[in-house]
Amino acid sequence: MRTESAQEFYIYLFIDDPNLTLYTDSPDLTECFQMSLLSWFPSIYLWIAFPLYFLYLKRSNRGYIMMSLLNRVKTVVGVILWIVCWTDLFSSFHELQQGTVLSPLFFVTPLVVGITMLLATFLIQYERLRGVQSSGVLFVFWLLSVLCAIVRFRSKILKGGITDKLRFTTFCISFALIVIELLLSCFNEKAPLFSSVDTDPNPCPEPSAGFLSTITFWWFTSMAIKGYKNPLESKDLWSLNKRDTSDVIVPNLLKEWEREKAKVERNTQATYSKSPSAAEANHVDGAPEEAEVLLSEQPKAKQPSFLRALLRSFGPYFLIGSAYKLLQDLITFVNPVLLRMLISFTKQKGVPTWWGFALSFLMFSCAVLQTLILHQHFQYCFVTGMNLRTGITGAIYRKSLVITNAAKRSSTVGEIVNLMSVDAQRFQDLTTFLNMLWSAPLQIILALYFLWQNLGPSVLAGVAVMVLLIPLNAAIVMKTRAFQVAQMQYKDSRIKLMNEILNGIKVLKLYAWENSFKDKVLEIRQKELNVLRKMAYLGALSTVAWTSAPFLVALTSFAVYVMVDENNVLDAEKAFVSLSLFNILRFPLNMLPQVISSVAQASVSLKRIQQFLSHDELDPDVVDRKNTAADFAVTVTNGKFSWAKKDPATLHNINLMVPQGSLLAVVGHVGCGKSSLVCALLGEMEKLEGEISILGSVAYVPQQAWIQNATLRDNILFGQPYNECKYRAVLDACALTPDLDVLPGGDMTEIGEKGINLSGGQRQRVSLARALYNDADVYLLDDPLSAVDAHVAKHIFDKVIGPEGKLAGKTRILVTHGISFLPQVNNILVMVEGSVSEMGSYQDLLKQNGAFAEFLRNYALEDITEEDEALGISVISADSENPRKMSVRMRRCSERKHVELPPEKKRDQGEKLIQAEKAETGRVKLKVFWEYTRAVGPLLSIFICFLYGCQNAASIGANIWLSQWTNDALDNRTEENKHMRVGVYASLGILQGILVLICSFTLNLGGIAAARKLHSGLLENKFHTPQSFYDTTPIGRIINRFSKDIYVIDEVLPSTVLMFLGTFFSSMSTMIVIISSTPIFAVVIAPLALIYFFVQRFYVATSRQLKRLESVSRSPIYSHFSETITGTSVIRAFGRHNAFVLLSDLKVDENQKSCYPGIVSNRWLGVRIEFIGNCIVLFAALFAVIGKDSLSPGLVGLSVSYALQVTMSLNWMVRMTSDLESNIVAVERVKEYSETETEAPWDVEDKKPPPEWPQTGKVEFLNYSVRYREGLDLVLKNLTLSIKGGEKIGIVGRTGAGKSSMTLCLFRLLEAASGEITVDGVKISEIGLHDLRSKLTIIPQEPVLFSGDLRMNLDPFEKYSDDEVWRALELSHLKKFVANHPSKLNLECTEGGENLSVGQRQLVCLARALLRKTRILILDEATAAIDLETDDLIQSTIRTQFEDCTVFTIAHRLNTIMDYTRVLVLDKGRIAEFDTPANLIAQKGIFYGMAKDAGLAS
Repeated sequence: MRTESAQEFYIYLFIDDPNLTLYTDSPDLTECFQMSLLSWFPSIYLWIAFPLYFLYLKRSNRGYIMMSLLNRVKTVVGVILWIVCWTDLFSSFHELQQGTVLSPLFFVTPLVVGITMLLATFLIQYERLRGVQSSGVLFVFWLLSVLCAIVRFRSKILKGGITDKLRFTTFCISFALIVIELLLSCFNEKAPLFSSVDTDPNPCPEPSAGFLSTITFWWFTSMAIKGYKNPLESKDLWSLNKRDTSDVIVPNLLKEWEREKAKVERNTQATYSKSPSAAEANHVDGAPEEAEVLLSEQPKAKQPSFLRALLRSFGPYFLIGSAYKLLQDLITFVNPVLLRMLISFTKQKGVPTWWGFALSFLMFSCAVLQTLILHQHFQYCFVTGMNLRTGITGAIYRKSLVITNAAKRSSTVGEIVNLMSVDAQRFQDLTTFLNMLWSAPLQIILALYFLWQNLGPSVLAGVAVMVLLIPLNAAIVMKTRAFQVAQMQYKDSRIKLMNEILNGIKVLKLYAWENSFKDKVLEIRQKELNVLRKMAYLGALSTVAWTSAPFLVALTSFAVYVMVDENNVLDAEKAFVSLSLFNILRFPLNMLPQVISSVAQASVSLKRIQQFLSHDELDPDVVDRKNTAADFAVTVTNGKFSWAKKDPATLHNINLMVPQGSLLAVVGHVGCGKSSLVCALLGEMEKLEGEISILGSVAYVPQQAWIQNATLRDNILFGQPYNECKYRAVLDACALTPDLDVLPGGDMTEIGEKGINLSGGQRQRVSLARALYNDADVYLLDDPLSAVDAHVAKHIFDKVIGPEGKLAGKTRILVTHGISFLPQVNNILVMVEGSVSEMGSYQDLLKQNGAFAEFLRNYALEDITEEDEALGISVISADSENPRKMSVRMRRCSERKHVELPPEKKRDQGEKLIQAEKAETGRVKLKVFWEYTRAVGPLLSIFICFLYGCQNAASIGANIWLSQWTNDALDNRTEENKHMRVGVYASLGILQGILVLICSFTLNLGGIAAARKLHSGLLENKFHTPQSFYDTTPIGRIINRFSKDIYVIDEVLPSTVLMFLGTFFSSMSTMIVIISSTPIFAVVIAPLALIYFFVQRFYVATSRQLKRLESVSRSPIYSHFSETITGTSVIRAFGRHNAFVLLSDLKVDENQKSCYPGIVSNRWLGVRIEFIGNCIVLFAALFAVIGKDSLSPGLVGLSVSYALQVTMSLNWMVRMTSDLESNIVAVERVKEYSETETEAPWDVEDKKPPPEWPQTGKVEFLNYSVRYREGLDLVLKNLTLSIKGGEKIGIVGRTGAGKSSMTLCLFRLLEAASGEITVDGVKISEIGLHDLRSKLTIIPQEPVLFSGDLRMNLDPFEKYSDDEVWRALELSHLKKFVANHPSKLNLECTEGGENLSVGQRQLVCLARALLRKTRILILDEATAAIDLETDDLIQSTIRTQFEDCTVFTIAHRLNTIMDYTRVLVLDKGRIAEFDTPANLIAQKGIFYGMAKDAGLAS
């Protein structure tokens, strides 16, 4: 070879000898080709990659890595490789000097390869300096080098006989060294110095994972194993990568957003700067309105684009994913081409077998490459989505802390929370498929191009079918969307009604109204299910369109192809290659409409978010904090303020100077602007004119206390360090110490949302304590004393606010209604209609005899009577204060607060408010699946599976028929059978379509039937559940069953089951087809199935728990957010803005910590399952090659094209198994609450009392005892008493004496522990609950109304005529109010009757009682809800209307029962005294003491 001329050499190199390479059983490449292109190929790759890679390394610096042994070995081997190559080069020069003529290759190749080895060695070191722990670029380079070297090595061995010993030796050495480099590059370097790995307790292994580990997601395996062994907990989760944390993402996004806003502002200013000339010409200085008109005529200001900010922040990272997608799309089309070659290979006789093996392995490699690339693309997209959600959530949170009040009015709390939850989520969901917008058209065009090559113009027939299906799909999507909206509305109204029912369940039980409300719920539920059924019809149609589309396209294309031209023969190659292309087409065609609708949704979300982020912000410089005019702590000069720029001024002409250390009281009528003044001082209002300055820091106590969901101590500390001594002093001053004894966990008690487990007064005092602990200079106190009792108010004023209090010496501005404190303040400011009417000391203002003196005259009378009553007994405040003074009044209120909770409840509750709900862990029990199957109907379930089997059989039949048809081409029988072939193929396909329709339809109907059964079971049980269950279970938990879990059973489960069955049967049919065409395949199935099973179990266990953790950590984000929005003014006043932002970021990151492994677990699964699928492709192809002689091309095409589809099915099957397990839990949770114990039956047929019972109303207790729940002490002990019909009985006693329990026993809300109650001789324990409860009437303590019209609230069963209802309203003094209302009896009550005053609600309850007018009336006397006047009305009505009835009154105001027949005094559950009021006073016992307290006895 060395002596040949250069020209011959080039010909020899590039036009290879086919006999040497292709048509031989041991192919080989020519020496020249091996020495040139084959050797240069890795080098060319590295030199092309180098510039880009070098730039990338230059820009990303992760710190540098210390020289390790691994690094040294790599470098040394690199240098030796360079030496070896150049040894070859120098030996060639040596031979040249000897006079041997050599081809140029002997100089070029060693030179090129040598320099490339130096480059590789340089990269090894450069990567170390830039902190790269494992290099993908070099790994690929070494891999290519090894592959190319293997070919040359094989060639050398085949030739035998070594002619050139030196070159052979150098080649062997370099081959060994390259293999060593490849092995070394699989290992990882240590982490760079100063990286977060050292500090982080549980770092994510991803950044330090090697190249191989990264592309196969091997680094996730450790978590999969951990999750398989034990259910994962939040402490097992890895920390987020730095680049995914809120710290990095949110500031980055906000920076881009600020840039956008600045750009728009610049443009706007440029526009406006042109207008002053016009203004000057018109001399508009004096008339601001004209100037405004001129400006408003300017073109509308352009809004800054949030989309651009998003693209700048997240675009570059996302584009990497798009690049992967492009690669994957191109590789997708390689397999159909390889399939064509494989089928043509099986047709040819006498060709070398290695072709087939090569094709099989090429198909396998292509598929593996496609898998790896696809999952990298998904990883990038999902992580982008996750980051988008983090960024948007963070931006919205930060914005919500600084928006003006006007902006707040335009977006409710719910709407803003929705922006965070729904809209941010939409972006996250969109990113996954956003690339389909360009990828789908690309795939469609490529597929059509290949199909055109295959079938020619006949493809257009198939395309026409596809185009026709698109509007069908789109129409189905639109219609489904409309149904979804309707269904959401029904669902919302059902949940709203359930919420009311559960909140008022006690009243429903007392009135025996359960049936009426049950029917209302079921009526809504029926409408909801009707919509669901319509959605099921549509769903079935779309499923058919989805499964039959590829078939219809194939059918039309093949039929047209065969019919158009006699010469067109459908052979295996054309048929199966086209089929695999049609299958590729299926995905983009179906995804496109979905992606477009997602984009439409996201654009709506984008607008909403952009609008919110563009709202005006509060100006932080409204209040001047720098002012150092030292005498006055607070000054306002000529202040004019409004709540929004466009609103009229709320405060005007405010001039105010508060000396340092003084106490200023602000008084005035309701609505005169007192609170507005405080807000103006905080900078919460728009300043239209004037100046405000405040010296020093501010603490603020709002009128409505704002309490966080944290411990009591955290609420008071509010971010300040804990100081025991100071803290105790604050608690004492705010009268909180006695409350700590009552709270279950002392000051570490967790306070529920909005301070739910504190009374109003306690909340207000905590709010005050927070301000007091936070040592500020100026205190703004907005009526903090209104919610507390008179004596507590006095304590707080003396100890905290007043001249002797802890705040003496600080500047205090106190808004108050309490006139008794005014003499003790330094100055008083009187507000009238938004301006300061007068200001001065108490004495000065009295002398002036102005507005203030009149204010005093109005209020003084009331205030003095209130003071007395606080000591006496007739007025009851809304909540109990200061348990030390156990006055009667105090006991009474706590009685009201804990009607249904016995004192024992406090102790067994422990620290937490309510026992935590247990999250399910581990595998779902088979019993749950059986429960669901039973709900669907066992026979129907079997029938559905049978239908699925049939449908798959039809599908296999059609394809087998196709393979038979293609075999006609071999025997030249195509002509005679053409019509028969097309006909049968069509009918099999259509049969499959019909079966799919029936299948999915039956399944959906089964799902709806199950949903109906499960829901009605749950509802039925909840109405029959005893009251004690509701006392110990939070309503949220029950509502969750009715909303979330029922939604899953309604909508999610049927579709999951549908997908699961579909993928399961299609995977099975693939196996059947491959085994039947190449039986040897059965051998491989067992090991593959085993691997599949293992991967699936690992994945399902881990992913299920990750989903649970994700949903558990998601709700705190939103609850913290809605809490923040309600407390923004407090947060700003205390300057805690940044701390709250940090807290929110922490919660978001905590949620993303479980979200991220969830994403990766899907990738991890995908790579492994698809690898199994790829193995199936490999073995199907291999066995087809081995059995080539006995197989027809049709069968080969059939089995391999099925194998190509299997990957998708296997992947989805695991997902669906996992989803099925996650979602079937809903059935378990609903069943759990459908099987709680029930109360006694509502009707007992054989024990029905006569219809006129009770005739007289005689009630007897015989040795009656009762307890609240099993295991608790008795509340009433051995009561024996007899009450004649028509007697009026007053019941009195301290808290916990058992007064309310007595009434509950009459209604059997509590069942007897021993003894009996008889009414007119009938034992109440033997009759049905409804028979009993419908014959008793109660006017409960707290009036409960339901949303609906007034008439429904009075008479839900419509038993009474309108006249009777009007009569009842007249007697309850409501007639005038209702008659004046335009809707009369159809007056709509809102949820809980919020649109009526509390007094009116109480009168509605009285009207109910008057309508029922039973022989026995029980009055749980109304408390602070009612003013004295209304109370007198009720009492007089009861005296006249219920004259002949037996009346039991639980008395709170003793004066109401002084004229009763007898009074029953209970003490610790026993009868202490029972006689007429006059006798009891004469006895001077407990009752006398109470009467004396009330001033009713001397």
